[in-house]
Amino acid sequence: QVQLVESGGGLVQAGGSLRLSCAASGNIFSINHMAWYRQGPGKQRELVAFITGVGRTNYADSVKGRFTISRDNAKNTVYLQMNSLKPEDTAVYYCNADIIVGISGMDYWGKGTLVTVSS
Repeated sequence: QVQLVESGGGLVQAGGSLRLSCAASGNIFSINHMAWYRQGPGKQRELVAFITGVGRTNYADSVKGRFTISRDNAKNTVYLQMNSLKPEDTAVYYCNADIIVGISGMDYWGKGTLVTVSS
């Protein structure tokens, strides 16, 4: 059984920084892409940042230049460094990963971690 567990959320003032982590555990053969999504109050879930198995990254326009996604393949962990946070970044942040278990791949999701940015 595979699990994704996020950590690092919390309350921060506007202009501050937070670093989210998401660790995958279980019977993992390999991990393809990893990503962070978020869902703000009254909003749909949206893609924040994406990193491929070889380290290529992509970001939502709203976070470019402020957020950085990275991964540690040895630890099956993905990170999201969030700088210059704005109140509109307030959301539950979810980790997503395409994980190969045995010979098949599946999309897995974490339960989310809350980030609150005060003005």
